[in-house]
Amino acid sequence: MHKSIITSVLSLFFQSGYSALLGLAASLVLTILLSPTIFGMYITVLSIISLLNYFSDIGLAASLIQKKEITDDDVKTVFTTQQTLIITLILIGYISTSFIKNFYRLPQEGVYLFWGLLLAFFISSLKTIPSIFLERKIQFQKIVVVQVIENTVFYLLAIILAVFNLGIMSFTYAVIARAIVGLIAMYSISFWTPRIGLSTKSLRQLLSFGIPFQASSFLALFKDDLIILFLGKVLGFEGLGYIGWAKKWAESPIRIIMDNISRVLFPVISRIQNDKVKIAKLIEKLLYYQTTLLAPTLIGLALLMKPLVDIIPRYNKWEPALPYFYIFVASAFFSSYSTPFMNLFNALGKVKISFSFMLFWTVTTWLLTPVFTQMFGLFGFPLNQLILSLTFIVVIYIAKKEVQFSFLNSVYKPLISTGVMTSITYLLITSSSPTLSLIIFTIAFSALVYFIILKFIFRIDLIKEVKSIFLP
Repeated sequence: MHKSIITSVLSLFFQSGYSALLGLAASLVLTILLSPTIFGMYITVLSIISLLNYFSDIGLAASLIQKKEITDDDVKTVFTTQQTLIITLILIGYISTSFIKNFYRLPQEGVYLFWGLLLAFFISSLKTIPSIFLERKIQFQKIVVVQVIENTVFYLLAIILAVFNLGIMSFTYAVIARAIVGLIAMYSISFWTPRIGLSTKSLRQLLSFGIPFQASSFLALFKDDLIILFLGKVLGFEGLGYIGWAKKWAESPIRIIMDNISRVLFPVISRIQNDKVKIAKLIEKLLYYQTTLLAPTLIGLALLMKPLVDIIPRYNKWEPALPYFYIFVASAFFSSYSTPFMNLFNALGKVKISFSFMLFWTVTTWLLTPVFTQMFGLFGFPLNQLILSLTFIVVIYIAKKEVQFSFLNSVYKPLISTGVMTSITYLLITSSSPTLSLIIFTIAFSALVYFIILKFIFRIDLIKEVKSIFLP
């Protein structure tokens, strides 16, 4: 189990690192070549597809992962139910094209993007069962192979088409190509013959966990993606483009680090859910490593983003988004301490707890965002996110009632080290006019300072820590 966990986590980190570098190159090219309006249009249409995606599963996939033993009836029931829902949703989406086009004043290219995403939505859904089999075996390294192929196809094709001035259609062709290539790759690694069948007994058992689980996921959708649709209408595509750019960059370390850890955490805790001592040790290690990685990364990103915007050609058009970016960075850091415990609650079968938190966050988001947007304009949504992220304190308090762990002992050393590193990074980056060589030197020197503080003040050797992962 330990070897599978480590292999899976490291594989996901490799995929994220690779995708992050490729995504960085793609984002630079696309945000240089494309306007904030086109970027905002893409974010809006993507959020519409996310809405359909959450209705396509009703928690059945998570039920198969969480369940200790699964039968052939369980698998057929999940596939049949899911595909029925997906085809229904695609038809609803297609019929709603005229309404969506008029509501958001989409150009015809935006409509083609919407249809392309609907097609990709169906194709990608066929990967669900093979992917579940791999997740149950904690074989995320095989899933990573598929994701690497998908991301390579998507980013490279989007870049090439944008260079040839295809605009929003660059995304349309790229998402379809990604879906097709990903489907072929997944079935070549984890082949499964799709079978139709419906067992009412299996469906009842799976839904007993799946519906509360998906209810929390739907609230996350309502809180995140539907609010984006609201902002797209209220702020316009250009304003949403700034918000989307700021949020994307601020949360990129979270997507790389926390999403991967959390993805493995759910099936792992599900397997050891009766051993609270082992779970507590796992949580403390997770808190320590995530703080060690996230704290310096987010602070460094916040300090270096302004110089990067200044020196990258044609990138200063994103300078108006920097204030929102700084708020999203703070929000991302605080909210990162809520994510692991949502997975903890779900893995322990305490889905009502995670649902309660999601309900509170969703209601608060929809109550405060319109008011804040009216009062503070583009600052409204980022400020709301920051306020909600501070509720991680309550999440930790509730989690301690389920599992006894120490939060402060797990995080204070990397936080203090990050504080010292921040001061040095700030002095370096403001010492002269920003250049690429200065930024590279600052990153290298700040990382060295962080390492030295951990080693000589707190007696933490990161190299030995990494070795201990492989040699427990």
